Amino acid sequence: MVLFKRKGVVYTPVKDVDLGPYSSESYLQANVKAPRMTGILIKIFTHLLECPILGTFLLFILKGNNLIHELITNAELQESPLYVPLHHFEDTKEREVKCLDSSSSPPEKVQLALDCLPIFSEEKLDGTNPSFLRWTIMDYSKAYRSGDITPRLVAERLIAAIEESIKPPLQMGFFIHYNVDDILRQANESTARYKKGEPISVLDGVPVAIKDEIDCLPYPTTGGTKWLHKERPCKEDACCVKRLRFCGAILVGKTNMHELGSGTSGINPNYGPARNPYDNNKIAGGSSSGSASVVSAGLCPVALGVDGGGSVRMPAALCGVVGLKPTFDRIPHAGVLPLNWTVGMVGILAGTVEDALIAYAAISGEIPSHQPSGVLTKINLPLLSLTKSISDIKLAKYGKWFNDCSDDVRICCSQALYKLQERYSWKTIDVTIPEIEVMRLAHYVTIGSECSTLLDSFREKNFAELGWDARVAQSIYGSFSGLEYLKAQRIRNRQLQFHKKIFAEADVIVSPTTGVTAYPIQDDALNTGELDYVNGAALVRYSIAGNFLGLPAVTVPVGYDKFGLPIGLQFIGRPWSEATLIHLAFAMQVKFKFSLKHQN
Repeated sequence: MVLFKRKGVVYTPVKDVDLGPYSSESYLQANVKAPRMTGILIKIFTHLLECPILGTFLLFILKGNNLIHELITNAELQESPLYVPLHHFEDTKEREVKCLDSSSSPPEKVQLALDCLPIFSEEKLDGTNPSFLRWTIMDYSKAYRSGDITPRLVAERLIAAIEESIKPPLQMGFFIHYNVDDILRQANESTARYKKGEPISVLDGVPVAIKDEIDCLPYPTTGGTKWLHKERPCKEDACCVKRLRFCGAILVGKTNMHELGSGTSGINPNYGPARNPYDNNKIAGGSSSGSASVVSAGLCPVALGVDGGGSVRMPAALCGVVGLKPTFDRIPHAGVLPLNWTVGMVGILAGTVEDALIAYAAISGEIPSHQPSGVLTKINLPLLSLTKSISDIKLAKYGKWFNDCSDDVRICCSQALYKLQERYSWKTIDVTIPEIEVMRLAHYVTIGSECSTLLDSFREKNFAELGWDARVAQSIYGSFSGLEYLKAQRIRNRQLQFHKKIFAEADVIVSPTTGVTAYPIQDDALNTGELDYVNGAALVRYSIAGNFLGLPAVTVPVGYDKFGLPIGLQFIGRPWSEATLIHLAFAMQVKFKFSLKHQN
């Protein structure tokens, strides 16, 4: 249905665009024109959108007001489409690394990761202390090996903590599903291995949580819905989950998430909101909300999430933990809900950079039988040091974009960057990254179209069972045309060329992780969810390149806003440069570790 055609932008060919600091390219801020809605308003709006004729008209107006027609639909550009951001492997000659043997087992990879860690003190933890105090993987391992505590006792305390977290006044909403018998079974098996002196790896007996977008037996995979698991039963563990099991990790349940990953707050009307441990009246961020929250609270040192639009890094930053999103296809996607197959990636949330590295080593690497060429990509692990870091790092910074955030975030991240430069003599290169807002909209068209495609076969039967905010999102997603999807992929190619030019001059791109800190969970959103695209755009502002272009990225906490809520700084790297990103993240952690709070 064509109502009328609006004029579109004519994009300058990539080769003619200046990426220098004095470029004439203008910075377009997100101009989101959509009011916050909850309760009866969101229900009325949903029904209007679902009306065949009126809904089509409203969606046309919405897309026009939010510049999708001008910047995407009717745009003129020369670049051909790039449908999947699958990068040819290039050895980036990373420094201070060890190379993983691709044929190694997950426990062998974990052992190599341990060899990359700095020397830890041998002090014992008091196994009688009921607080987890954000124990690391090494804390658990040392306590188990010393006999101070057993995996069985940890499991019992964990179950008690989960059950306490469900009740008022906390109501933290960490998990959608957990199974006491299964947790205790795994813990008993791990305890027996330690008694024999035969733990599988340093991960043996360590509690790890899994986002409910990733298959993990014996649990259904709901994607945050009440029904999707009935249409797509979970028959076996996802590849990443199998690898954690091979290492002896205790898989403690399926964490809460924003329904179908279609929002940024983590408020799920089906299972309640996942709350922020720094303030349980604030959001944890989405969509891997429960995974970030459970790590921040100290119940697990590591959790898995899926990052389709900042969905690992965003909640990690809001909850004050580390979030690592690897290069597209670095971690097999087998056994993950195909909600966003060209922008989504399994990612890691952890209390420390060291724990993120151990988990990354355990789950990374292709499935050899799935590689038709037989050529496996090289996986480097960084040799971490408490006293030095890799030198001569060049950080690309786009000032207008970097500063497009709240004052607290801008000041904190700017100070953090200055301190890092001062300590490690890293150099900042001022650059221009053109068409940031265009990339956000093109990514939105892409992730929305892919999610809508998954649900097409289920739409008539189950659509009414979605939460109200998810129904609005699905109506918008389903309105994107083939032409709009095609234009978005041409923009993807264009943006990748821009980023390649920047990476020819710099090692990483640096930015805040989110444009705002965690905002309040309002009571009117609990039953219906909420539409808050203004805050949503601010939360995803710095995340999109990692997903749309398949680039690796990491966020590490660097401070707090005036209310004591965490702020994260992000590094975005070249394809396959996870080791460099982890080096930088660890250097940042060393610099800021004394100012970071630990949640009990």
